[in-house]
Amino acid sequence: MKKIFILFSALLFTATMMASCESPVTPEPEPQPQDSIPAELQALKQSVVVTDNWVFDSKPSITIRIENPNVVSVDAAIKVSITTDQRRAAATIEKTVSVAANSSEDVVVTTDEALAPGFYKANCFVNQRIARSFYFGINPTAIVSAPDKQPDFDEYWAAAKEQLDSIDMNAQLTLLEKKSTDKRKIYLVELQSVPDSPDGDPVIVRGYYAEPQDGQKHPVIMHFYGYDSQNATSWPPCPGGNDSEYAEFFFSIRGQMLNNRGATHRYPDGKEEDFVNIYGDWFAYNFGVKDGYYYRGAFMDCVQAVRFMATRETSDMTQLFAEGSSQGGALSYAVAALSDYPFTAIAPCVAFLGDFPDYFNIVSWPAETAKANKGSMTDEEMYAFLSYFDTKNLATRISAAVIACSGLQDGTCPPHTNLAPYNNLLTEDKVIYYYPEMGHEIPSDWNKKIMTFFKERMK
Repeated sequence: MKKIFILFSALLFTATMMASCESPVTPEPEPQPQDSIPAELQALKQSVVVTDNWVFDSKPSITIRIENPNVVSVDAAIKVSITTDQRRAAATIEKTVSVAANSSEDVVVTTDEALAPGFYKANCFVNQRIARSFYFGINPTAIVSAPDKQPDFDEYWAAAKEQLDSIDMNAQLTLLEKKSTDKRKIYLVELQSVPDSPDGDPVIVRGYYAEPQDGQKHPVIMHFYGYDSQNATSWPPCPGGNDSEYAEFFFSIRGQMLNNRGATHRYPDGKEEDFVNIYGDWFAYNFGVKDGYYYRGAFMDCVQAVRFMATRETSDMTQLFAEGSSQGGALSYAVAALSDYPFTAIAPCVAFLGDFPDYFNIVSWPAETAKANKGSMTDEEMYAFLSYFDTKNLATRISAAVIACSGLQDGTCPPHTNLAPYNNLLTEDKVIYYYPEMGHEIPSDWNKKIMTFFKERMK
C-alpha cells in the first residue's frame, strides 16, 4: 500500500508540472560577431599619388592609395606593370595587402632593380581594376640621345644662310594705331625670306613688332608660335603698347599664323588682302627635299627676323632672348643655333622636332605623316634627311642659357623629345621643369618662370 501511494504521488507531481507550462521556453539567441562579412562587399577605391614630380633617380616610388569603405578588412591584390615609353616590358610588381575596415592605406611599390635613364609607363591595378596609367621619368638628364648629324650638317646651314644673305629683307612696317601708346608702338612687319626652292621667289613672312619709344636700347625678346591649325580663324597674339621694358617680335614663320589669316581674322592693320597658307601640312611640305623642305625655310625665316631686330635703333642685340612652345620651342632652339647674333637665353617649352628616330617609335604623329611622304626613301635615308632639322643636333651649337619644361603625359611632343636637345646643349647654365600630370600644353606659371630667368641674365 505504501509503494502504491509513492507511485501515485510521483505521477501527480509530473502531471502538475506539465500542466503549468503552456508553451516551450525559447532559448536565448547566441551573440553574433560584430565583424561578420556582409553579403556584398563594396569595391575598394584606388588612386595613385603624385610623388617627387614622378621623376626619380634610379627606382620609381609609386604610391597607390587604397580606400576601404567596408566594415570588414579586405585584401587588395596590387599589380604594377612597367614598360618603356617605346612599349618594351621593363618590370612587373605584384603584392597583396590587407586594408583595415573603414580606412585607407598608402602602398609604396618599387622595382627590385634600378631602371636605366629614360621615361616609362606604369599601369597600376588593384584587384584587377585600373588605378591609374601614367608616365614617369628615371634620371632624365642622363638620357643619351646621341647626335646623328650628317657630315655636311654645318655646311648645309652655312649655305642656307648665304642664300638668306642674297635676299633683300625689304622690311615693311605698318603702324597698328589702336595697339600703340606713347610708351611703345606696335607694328605689323613684313619681311622677305629665302625661297621655297633654289630658283623660287622670296617668301614674305610677318610678325608683330613692339618698339619702345624712349630712345634707349632695350633687351630683345623673340616670340615664336606653335604649330598652326589648317583652318584657323583666331587672331594670333598681338602685344600691347603699355609694356615698354623690351623690344619684342612676335613672329610667324611661312604659311602659319599671321601668314595664314584672312583680313577678318587678324588684328586690324589697314591691309585688306588675305594672307594664305600655300604649304598644306607644313611638316609634309617638300618632305625629303633637302634644299626645299619646309623647315629649312622656316628656320631661315627666324634668322631673318633676328636680323630685322638688329636694324632697329632701340634693340640691344647684346641682350637677346627667345621663347616658344611646341613648334615655337623648336624654333627657339633653331634660331639660337643658326643666328648671326649670340643669344643670352632661350626658353623652349614642350619642344617639337626632337630625336626623330626615337620620336617616331613613341607616338604616331608626325611619324605617320613622314612615312606617308617619304616616297622611295628607306627609313635610314629618311632619318638622315630629318637629322638636319633635329633639335638634338642643333643643340650642339647652342651656348645660351636655357630654361625648358616638359609635360610627362605629353602625347604630342613626349618628354624624351624634350630631353634630347636639352641634354646635348653646350651650356651648363640650364634648368628643366617637369610637370607630372601635364600633357601638351603651356604651364600656367611658365611666363613668370621664364621672365624671372631672363631678367636674372639681363644687364
